[in-house]
Amino acid sequence: MKVLLLKDAKEEGGQDPYVRELGLHGLEATLIPVLSFEFLSLPTFWEKLSRPEGYGGLIFTSPRAVEAVELSLEQDGKSEGEGRIPPVGDTGFQKSVWKKSLRETWNAKPVYVVGNATASLVKKLGLEAEGESSGNAEKLAEWICSREPPALPLLFPCGALKGEVLPQMLKDKGIPMESIIVYRKIPHPGIQVNLDSYYSKQHQQGSALALRRASRPASPFSAPLASRTASSTFGSSPEAASSKSSSQPSAPPPRAPWPPRACP
Repeated sequence: MKVLLLKDAKEEGGQDPYVRELGLHGLEATLIPVLSFEFLSLPTFWEKLSRPEGYGGLIFTSPRAVEAVELSLEQDGKSEGEGRIPPVGDTGFQKSVWKKSLRETWNAKPVYVVGNATASLVKKLGLEAEGESSGNAEKLAEWICSREPPALPLLFPCGALKGEVLPQMLKDKGIPMESIIVYRKIPHPGIQVNLDSYYSKQHQQGSALALRRASRPASPFSAPLASRTASSTFGSSPEAASSKSSSQPSAPPPRAPWPPRACP
């Protein structure tokens, strides 16, 4: 049996766990992603990242927010302390500044994350993550509230549909936070093409299977029931039917009356 999954692909890459689990049960699963992400305000985000002295730390609750950091490092923008705009295509400028000074400065501050997938991406940026075992935003907020409150706001890059649990909990505890929307969900641009391709492939496979079945020679066991019944009763030919009839025992001849009558 075949199964079509309409969902986001696995964040860490590799085989999707749903596809793997269905395969273990003999099901052939195909995954078609239905959502994509559009990144927003990356130059503004870079400006905030380039001024770590104005923040008490970072909060990441999704892998997409970490990806926004990577993309912001590739954007043209103003350098820290030099007041110049790098030329178009100078994508290594921000990365070099990040590696030389910004990364070390941010590492002196707490970097809070939700989940192992997000923590793994944060570590690839050269940052030390904490709180990844919290599992969700509410648990992470509890973790942050249990620490010494920062004097400066925590920088929170997030999506357009962010939950309000974490910001509200921090606000209730008097912990300052500054959020910036860096991505939003949009329909996947290739969903229609992928669906058309999938159904076209299934139709072709179904037509090929029907053609193979139609080209097979007829089996004697596929004859109609009435024909099989007649064949089993009378044989496959008139001679066989005659032979079968002659093999049946005949009725005994009529017996003579008793006692015998006298002849005249």
